[in-house]
Amino acid sequence: MKPVLDLVAKLGPARLAAMGAVTLTLIGFFAFIILRVSRPDMGVLFADLSAQDSAAVIRELDARGIRYESRGDTGQTVMAPRPDLARLRMDLAGKGLPSQGGVGYEIFDKGDAFSSTNFVQNVNHLRALEGELARSIRAIGRVQAARVHLVMPERRLFERDREAPSAAIVLKLMGDLDPGQVRAIRHLAASSVEGLRPDRVSIVDERGRLLADGARGAEVEAGAAFEEKQVGLERRLRSQIEEIVAGIVGPGRTRVQVSAQLDTNRIESRSETFDPESRVVRSSQTRTESALTGGGEGQVTVGNELPGANQDKPQAQKDQTSKNEETTNYEISRVTKTEVTEGGRIKRLSVAVLVDGTYAPGPDGKPAYSPRPAAEIERITALVRSAVGFDKARGDQIEVANLRFAEAPPVPDFGEPTLVQSLLSPSKEDVMRLVELGVLALLTLVVLLAVVRPLLRQVLAADPDAPEALIAGPGGIAEGGAPGAATLTITTDNPATRLMEYAKINGQVQAETVQRVVDMVRASPSETAEVLRNWIQES
Repeated sequence: MKPVLDLVAKLGPARLAAMGAVTLTLIGFFAFIILRVSRPDMGVLFADLSAQDSAAVIRELDARGIRYESRGDTGQTVMAPRPDLARLRMDLAGKGLPSQGGVGYEIFDKGDAFSSTNFVQNVNHLRALEGELARSIRAIGRVQAARVHLVMPERRLFERDREAPSAAIVLKLMGDLDPGQVRAIRHLAASSVEGLRPDRVSIVDERGRLLADGARGAEVEAGAAFEEKQVGLERRLRSQIEEIVAGIVGPGRTRVQVSAQLDTNRIESRSETFDPESRVVRSSQTRTESALTGGGEGQVTVGNELPGANQDKPQAQKDQTSKNEETTNYEISRVTKTEVTEGGRIKRLSVAVLVDGTYAPGPDGKPAYSPRPAAEIERITALVRSAVGFDKARGDQIEVANLRFAEAPPVPDFGEPTLVQSLLSPSKEDVMRLVELGVLALLTLVVLLAVVRPLLRQVLAADPDAPEALIAGPGGIAEGGAPGAATLTITTDNPATRLMEYAKINGQVQAETVQRVVDMVRASPSETAEVLRNWIQES
């Protein structure tokens, strides 16, 4: 241990303290970097949580002993280790978390139904119905959160006219909803509430935009539906044309516009047709009559009643008649036809198609433009006509033009991506990881340059082999010395020894002075030569 103790004694307390401070700083800093780099990759477990759901999720993660991070003022976003996200979501979903702050029919699982009044039961039923509707609406794509308000008029006795219920829905969206999705939400709410009609449901998004007006009449709703039908038809035809033309001229090299005029009239016609050639016997009736008539035998007169009145008269001749009657009823075939033509028929189509020309490498290596042949334009026009169902009698109009676009098509690169290209197109997680590592590396460099380097320079500045002397007179009072030299007190009383010590110290001081001059000359040779040149001129 003696060499170690000698080394410690030789270094001194100042150097030991500086070395200890540098060591502790480096250990703490690199420990922080190691912990930061080795920390598990965190991912978003849940986002946009309410305060109640965030507290419930954090409480469950604490009980499981899982490391997490919460961000936001009220912990709306909860982070968890990325490999455990799927398992945690399934486990928490099994426990009904997050509930999104809504109350469903589980409200009736709590509380005493016997002690609740009728008013409380009705309010709980309304809350449960609103919560269940909000949960169903959140299942639709692009709907991040939903809140439902139902207005259920109270039923009263002896009331004939009852006000219809209404609903108001507030949505928080991730993007925009299609008109079909808005109608689906309205019909979902109307089908879930007794007596609620779809036209009595109002829908508003988080930016205050009115997606559906529950105060509009049936005529306005019909007009909106007709407009949506027209826009949907134009979009469908445009996509069909772009798909078929892009296969010829290439993707992004065509522009299509479709204008459709629809007939809004609703036509109902009825017709009744009789066919005389098509007869069917409906009924047949036959009647036969026979009659026998004589002279006057059957007549009652005074002469005939007298005795012997009929003896001299000859017998009268009798008449016999017969009659046959046959009646046949025929049924003539009849056709009754009722035709109802709903509005929305295509009245006229106008299609404009713009296609770009072809590009080929020119003499200077740049792509040169050339228009497409007229025969190719005619074939494209024929394809467009077939795609949209062109009808000349209807007045349809299709125009296909070939013009040069303002921007040339990009040159495709079918080569395999190199290592540099793959590094230049990293994923979002890779970018965040690289940024984090870059920040840590920058902090490490700053600590090394601003903390470690000055401490090491201070430790190594003093030479352990430098002479320690101090010219002092009797009693230990300093009388002179070289700058930067250590102290050395001469305590001997012998004059000869004292003179020898003084001479030794003066020799050391002169040697140090000469060494300093040599170092200065070596460090600045040009300045030294200039000083000597000035001295020679002055002499």
